[in-house]
Amino acid sequence: MTKFNLRRQLKAARNALKPADRHKAARASLRLALRHGLLLRSQRIGFYLPQGGEFDAHPLLNQALWMHRECFLPMLPRRGRVMRFGRVGRNTRMKPNRFGIPEPIDAKPLRARQLDLLLMPLVGFDLEGNRLGMGGGFYDATLAFMRHRRLWRKPRLVGIAYECQRVDALPHEPWDMPLDAVLTERQLYRFNSSHPGVYSPR
Repeated sequence: MTKFNLRRQLKAARNALKPADRHKAARASLRLALRHGLLLRSQRIGFYLPQGGEFDAHPLLNQALWMHRECFLPMLPRRGRVMRFGRVGRNTRMKPNRFGIPEPIDAKPLRARQLDLLLMPLVGFDLEGNRLGMGGGFYDATLAFMRHRRLWRKPRLVGIAYECQRVDALPHEPWDMPLDAVLTERQLYRFNSSHPGVYSPR
């Protein structure tokens, strides 16, 4: 199946979820994240604000703020696709970007390489750690520097998704950056390990 058809199919499955199920899933993912220590060993963590049916990461963001982690949201560039990340807190001033998504107002945003952990939205994933995004290429461009690193990977990349977004296999390109893990409402899958499906914090 082509990426176009997969996106349409998986977005339909995601959008079919009821609001109560979305809320329940968000709370369940937080419990799993805490159980597995997902936020423990990272000081600078990138998040996202959900759009168009994406998994709600607000409980994770609020938990990280409560744990006194430095939390960041993506900021679109004026040109190109390489995003930076602005710090966010409970009283941060925000403004909409060109897609209408709120961004923090931060005069000195960080580059992705300065983050310890990056939580990413997705349309689909498989058990090899491949991620299907929206197709805009923003995360691929932002994380392109990681393709040249073989031993030291930073930030860790964790996708956030519903179980209904998991597929057996995804088509992928050489420039696609594989995920280290995916957090769903049922499980935390780990991929870059000799024990796939099991997550342990570094």
